[in-house]
Amino acid sequence: MLGYGRRIYVDAVHTRLTDLRQITLALIVASSVGGTAAAQQGAADIGPRLLQAPPVAAAVRLADSLEPWVLEQQVALCEVPAPPFAEKARAQVYRKAFQALGLANVRIDAVGNVIGERPGTATGPHLVYSAHLDTVFPAGTPVKVTRTGTRLRGPGITDDCRGLAVLLGVVRALRDARVATPGRITFVGTVGEEGLGDLRGVKHLFGPQGLAGIDRFVSIDGAGLEITNGGVGSKRYRVTFKGPGGHSYGAFGLPNPLHAMGRAIAAIGALEVPTTPKTTFNVGRVGGGTSVNSIPFEGWMEVDLRSEEAASLAELDARVRKAIDAAVTAENARWRHSAKVSAEVRLVGDRPAGRTPDTSDIVRAAGSVLSALRQRVVLDTSSTDANVPMARGVPAITIGGGGTGEGAHSLDESFDTAGAVEGLRQAILLGVALAQP
Repeated sequence: MLGYGRRIYVDAVHTRLTDLRQITLALIVASSVGGTAAAQQGAADIGPRLLQAPPVAAAVRLADSLEPWVLEQQVALCEVPAPPFAEKARAQVYRKAFQALGLANVRIDAVGNVIGERPGTATGPHLVYSAHLDTVFPAGTPVKVTRTGTRLRGPGITDDCRGLAVLLGVVRALRDARVATPGRITFVGTVGEEGLGDLRGVKHLFGPQGLAGIDRFVSIDGAGLEITNGGVGSKRYRVTFKGPGGHSYGAFGLPNPLHAMGRAIAAIGALEVPTTPKTTFNVGRVGGGTSVNSIPFEGWMEVDLRSEEAASLAELDARVRKAIDAAVTAENARWRHSAKVSAEVRLVGDRPAGRTPDTSDIVRAAGSVLSALRQRVVLDTSSTDANVPMARGVPAITIGGGGTGEGAHSLDESFDTAGAVEGLRQAILLGVALAQP
């Protein structure tokens, strides 16, 4: 899971907001999930209504007895390496788990996603329920999980071993409580959610060789109980500056690719960007050169650009490209040599920005589920697998798996299991809710 954005807290006594637009949205959501006379039917009250159905209530109650098993799955999955672009070993374990739980047509698709189906009793809707298999940690990273009190510690234990385990808990709870849903649910462990994986798993699901007729999409990612309905978009580039290179003394006067890169970094660092929508830039890695006494023939940098809105991201993108071009021109003009430096800009990551409206049925249903479970409704913005369906207009959200996570993307990542069962309850009830017409 990547990035952090605005959060809106909505309940009867607590609203933390920053501007008039958010206040308006919060009042709309509060009227949707707070049980007012105008919201007694449909998505707004689906959580309480479903809890009146004995099989659904039984499935939610099963969360307490299933949570220890879910934690066992969380640890076991986390101790199977799943480095970037090498999720195969964990995918095989996850495929076997799907098969053991009785899902139909279990398979691993062309890009490595693990897919299993739970048929519905009617023709729709089609819900895709997912979590991601990959971590940010390279091959060879120690993946042994330790436990101290209520805290589990290990790389990826929260992001997203918790999501993967909760997804298995949902499958088992629905099976054991014999819950029948009108719509079918396709459960997926996706690849490539992190970093330069560039959401390749979920992009494939929504591509021509992916899943047909997806009506709703939910990803379980990390800890907490937030509803993420805003997708932070990003553009990531590897920019390579090239020149003739030479001896630092004997060839002095040649334009220098690293000097051009330095000019570009300085120009990017001086850019002003809006706070609303939140828009950011970062030069995260640089490299190049031969020796301290050589004019380099090549240097490179990796740039990350993000925004909550596509238009702002596109504007920032254009300004950064302009800064790179200007830096090359300035370096060549500085030396007026026949040899020139140049820059090659290569796109290495493209995450679309998107938003599922706060007033949409899927967000109202998720809010109703939390309210029915006596939990606070929190709307969030981040960068997750849900970005892709959001950008395509498919109703989509990401939820947390309960508990509390710390140190995400670090070797000291941890997950506090205290209260984690609330995330399992939320996921079970939401799955049933979104498989209703």
